[in-house]
Amino acid sequence: MELHVPQRKIIHVDMDAFYASVEQKDNPQLIGKPIAVGGGETRGVVSAASYEARKFGVRSAMSGYLAKKKCPELIFVKPRFDRYREISQQIRKIFFDYTDLVEPLSLDEAYLDVTHNKKGNPSATLIAHEIRERILAETGLTASAGISVNKFIAKVASDYNKPNGQKTVNPDEVLQFLEDLPIGKFYGVGRVTTEKMYQLGIFTGKDLKEKTEDYLVQHFGKSGGYYYHVVRGIHNSEVKPDRIAKSVGTEHTFRENLVSEVFMEEKLLDTAGELERRLKKKKIAGKTVTLKIKYSDFTLQTRSKTLQYFISDKSLIFETAKELLYQERPKESVRLLGISLSNLNTDTAQGEKKAVAVQLKFEF
Repeated sequence: MELHVPQRKIIHVDMDAFYASVEQKDNPQLIGKPIAVGGGETRGVVSAASYEARKFGVRSAMSGYLAKKKCPELIFVKPRFDRYREISQQIRKIFFDYTDLVEPLSLDEAYLDVTHNKKGNPSATLIAHEIRERILAETGLTASAGISVNKFIAKVASDYNKPNGQKTVNPDEVLQFLEDLPIGKFYGVGRVTTEKMYQLGIFTGKDLKEKTEDYLVQHFGKSGGYYYHVVRGIHNSEVKPDRIAKSVGTEHTFRENLVSEVFMEEKLLDTAGELERRLKKKKIAGKTVTLKIKYSDFTLQTRSKTLQYFISDKSLIFETAKELLYQERPKESVRLLGISLSNLNTDTAQGEKKAVAVQLKFEF
């Protein structure tokens, strides 16, 4: 089957163990040692793990307790998000030397469309190599990259030669690359979906390609159509430098579980204050307040309320979050509370169209 899609030159740059690598760079005593950013031996969740820690099975989103169990020598480091943002900005300045079509996914990864680039270099592979060399020279950190005709394949390819490597999938290699790809490597296919695909006899892209679109939609809903197209190299999503924020949020994982609503109120007030600062810095307001609660048994609950007007004020955010808190008594002690604001005025807030991620906070 021929590819009837735009031939773009897309690079996906992904920093290697970014948070952990920043900590090792800033503190040479941590170099070569297994470290986890966030977590803590009894509380919290690992935000990032160094490659030395990953060898023991330590991963992001793992509880600090389990991480320490897997790696007794693990060193926990408190996150410094201001520092990570500072270095992320340095890296983005490098990207903009090559193209204005930069779409950040987070502090440590981004898509670049270099089809028409500022250097006039026809080789996306050479551009990716030059960008990685500059990142290393200017920040002391390594990055990996994937290069191909669309965002999906570039994203998958960036994971191939990690750390400190890159992989190019040329246009004439795309279909074979996708057919050979293990289904668990497909971006957007998580662990649960991978298991379901195994049960259906789908282990590689080739197996996936043999299924009809109707069959995939029947078993995977809307995602089935996505799987049907990407395995054929069809993914027309453009690199969007002006991704519009859908929500802004802040959340806290606590050292000790909270059992009293009085303590929860206190934490919500602090969280509302942080959220207000972020909103005002970005000149954003919103109508829908969502309260996120994670209990001691790790079950997650969200409660939302939509107001008739846009808000960004701490007191209004707090009062709405408090109302949501008392909608129903917490069923267990609480280990995490978060507040987010969505239904934003992003389109009219002085042209603000930047993606805004949830800011995680860990207590030690």
